[in-house]
Amino acid sequence: MGLISIATPTGTSRARFAAHVALFRLDHSVKQIFVVPGIVIAMSITQEHASKALFMRCVLGMLAAVAVASSNYVLNELRDAPFDRQHPIKRMRPAACRSVHVSLAYVQWIVCGMAGLALAYAVSTSLFFSVLSLWIMGFLYNIPPIRTKDIPYVDVLSESINNPIRFCIGWYIVTATAIPPLSLLVAYWALGAYFMDLKRFSEYRQIGSESVIRYRPSFSAYSEQSLLVWAIFYAATSMLFFGAFIMRYRIEMVFAFPFIALLMAVYFNLSFKPDSPVQNPEKLYREPLVMALLVVCCVILCLTSFVHMPWLARMFPESGSHGQRLAQALVPIQRTCGTC
Repeated sequence: MGLISIATPTGTSRARFAAHVALFRLDHSVKQIFVVPGIVIAMSITQEHASKALFMRCVLGMLAAVAVASSNYVLNELRDAPFDRQHPIKRMRPAACRSVHVSLAYVQWIVCGMAGLALAYAVSTSLFFSVLSLWIMGFLYNIPPIRTKDIPYVDVLSESINNPIRFCIGWYIVTATAIPPLSLLVAYWALGAYFMDLKRFSEYRQIGSESVIRYRPSFSAYSEQSLLVWAIFYAATSMLFFGAFIMRYRIEMVFAFPFIALLMAVYFNLSFKPDSPVQNPEKLYREPLVMALLVVCCVILCLTSFVHMPWLARMFPESGSHGQRLAQALVPIQRTCGTC
């Protein structure tokens, strides 16, 4: 059981049941929204039309992503319990409070993960390997001796790599015969690193330099200044690679740039607030401006994924439009080899 206390859990049977359900962190399922861009862009490129079959693949794929993510949350909470007790809020989590049966919780982890893999395999082997990648990252992030969350800078990169994995999940829900462009995956990864770095920054400011190291060892190499510097690096990297993608494949998406930049600026400012919601992204729905900008960005990106603007392509003759160049550049692969 590693670092987890095996003391008898406290509370009534009903309370223990609720604690075990809470381990899944189903409220965090909103993070699977990062699967959707993969679905939208793959539909745009492959010209896949909406159908009952695609709808069923979407349902199974999303359930698979939620199941494996919940499995990772169970493992995360079990392995983090001693550290969470050093956090002013997370110390109330079920595992940190010793309100769950540890052995049963590990069964939850395995069963939930296997269920997610089975759902993904029912769609395609490509989706299976993408979902398996998400599960494996949970191992690497939480389990010693690797436990990447305790390694400075690697913790941010290893957590945010779940973003491009989720994009691949969305992509392979739609098609299993092509791989997504690398430029878009790197942009997605760097964007996730930007959000994760600001989460670390907000935690560092709130808890204090000494207490935060007891809570998260990787913070021993951080400072407020270094975290902000890396946030700028991740933001710049994300937008540079996204720009490379749209210039080559989908120039119409350029209209989303100002709104994405504004969203990132608002998010940056939000990280300075006391008890910032940046520390709990699943609660960002309480921030009207953030949600409004997010909706605007999503609408523009969806529209520009399917609307053809020949006049814009003529202004940038070396750019791609209507996904034609992307369709030519994508590398066909066998259904059994569709990994990320």
